Amino acid sequence: MSIYYIDGSFVAAEKAALPVSDLAILRGYGVFDYMRTYGGRPFHLDAHIKRLLNSARLIGLSFPWNIQDINHIVEATLERNSYQESSIRLLVTGGDSVDSITPGEKPRFLVMVTPVKEFPSQWYEEGIKVTTTDITRYVPGAKSIDYIQAILALNSARNTGAVESLYVDSQERVLEGTTSNLFAVINGRLTTPPDDILPGVTRDLVMDITAPVFSPELRDISRTELYTADEAFLTSSNKEILPVSQIDDVVIGTGKPGAFTRKIQQLFRTYTVQYSRNSV
Repeated sequence: MSIYYIDGSFVAAEKAALPVSDLAILRGYGVFDYMRTYGGRPFHLDAHIKRLLNSARLIGLSFPWNIQDINHIVEATLERNSYQESSIRLLVTGGDSVDSITPGEKPRFLVMVTPVKEFPSQWYEEGIKVTTTDITRYVPGAKSIDYIQAILALNSARNTGAVESLYVDSQERVLEGTTSNLFAVINGRLTTPPDDILPGVTRDLVMDITAPVFSPELRDISRTELYTADEAFLTSSNKEILPVSQIDDVVIGTGKPGAFTRKIQQLFRTYTVQYSRNSV
């Protein structure tokens, strides 16, 4: 049974609730962040908190907590749960409003801890199918709770047997997935979109750990160019390094995870193993 932190109290997950007057419920106004643990230690917690703060800033949401406050709350919530490895979701809601639309000055803060979900090993061994969709997010740099477009895109993707969908803007630039960032190997060069995306913590780490080996290039990638990529993979806190073998109806490269992707999976695993050992 999970224990959540809800606006100052620790409660059992099945009893966790928000007032129906909260703007998160009334208007979908709020921001969140997600991470997991390695060795029981939250992965790059400060980076996720900073992104949460930035998300709130971008949508004009009051944020009265500092990084130290949130660190303490996250650690206290983890201590009340006993999972070997945990998923951690941070959520800041709009709080109550005098007119049911204008943000107030008392947002609510939640921490939800659940067991880490394992994805099928076949995804990592053989790669996954993804689709593209002509959608862009309203405020790309904010991880807001408004996921209507993402839900519609994912539902459409899953109807074709795909796992994820990639957003494409009016200039035919491929930006990111609904819940992931994109990397591609094009003409032997590791490449990732530079802007108009949510800055992923895992994405940033991949660029750091691969810099000495691959020197990642930040540049626009068109949909047509992506179809011709030698390799492609997604990054996210829960999916880690997930190979892509097909985009829409196009097989990528050999249709199997390539050498770049395998090497980056190895580098990432080495990093997380060391990270978990440092938690002891």
